[in-house]
Amino acid sequence: MLEQLFNTIVLGLIQGLAEWLPISSTAHLRIAEHFLGLAVTPLFGITLHVGTLVVVVFYFRKEVKNILLALAHLDFKSEHGQLIPLIIVATIPTGIIGLLYVKFLEDTLQTLLAIGITFLVGAAILYTSRIGKENKDTLTYMIAFIMGSAQGLAIFPGLSRSGITISTALLLGLKREKAFKFSFLLSIPAIIGDLAVEAYKQRGQLAPQGIGTIELLVGVMMAMVAGYVAIKLVSKVLSSKKFHYFAIYTLLLGITLIALALSSF
Repeated sequence: MLEQLFNTIVLGLIQGLAEWLPISSTAHLRIAEHFLGLAVTPLFGITLHVGTLVVVVFYFRKEVKNILLALAHLDFKSEHGQLIPLIIVATIPTGIIGLLYVKFLEDTLQTLLAIGITFLVGAAILYTSRIGKENKDTLTYMIAFIMGSAQGLAIFPGLSRSGITISTALLLGLKREKAFKFSFLLSIPAIIGDLAVEAYKQRGQLAPQGIGTIELLVGVMMAMVAGYVAIKLVSKVLSSKKFHYFAIYTLLLGITLIALALSSF
């Protein structure tokens, strides 16, 4: 009981922090499973993702509310109404890339070596975000499409959703506040889609499997609290123009994983 509770707390914290910090939650959960022996059951994994979804909706509740109101009134001209087609345009490539990954690559890119290499790619992307000119205040369809395509690539373990989308936006010249907000709003339909696909794939394996209701709730609460803190931290770091500092962490982690993977051959 206590051991299971401890495991759910640890996994909840990892999911909440790594989902929104630019360090890849999928990769960190794989690392936890490999080195700590912490198993993420299908039901628990889906539950954790629900927790992080709730967090981002709560954090951007005003924006989400106004977008839904604009959609209900078929208003695509107001400030929030204009975001609707932009989110749709961005979500299309995200979905296509995600489905292609699940069909062709998912089973081959779960090794420590593959994750380590992907961390290095992510580190390079994060670091290059510092050269963005930030001379664009308007979010265009082209920027939205490219950000959505980048978000699709975040399905690779080691590439962070927030890291790659915000970095891409900055490289394209979008101002930091706009990049931050659209990146997180864009994550909402992506997470919902990911949850739907995962629930369908695991539809026959969603039994509790030794995890009680209390453990599930504690894990979700940890993910939500950690997730909220992570989003606040990303906002603060981005505002201080130190977003590329996360590249140091992902670079070191990538090198470590590659070294460990090669030493086991």
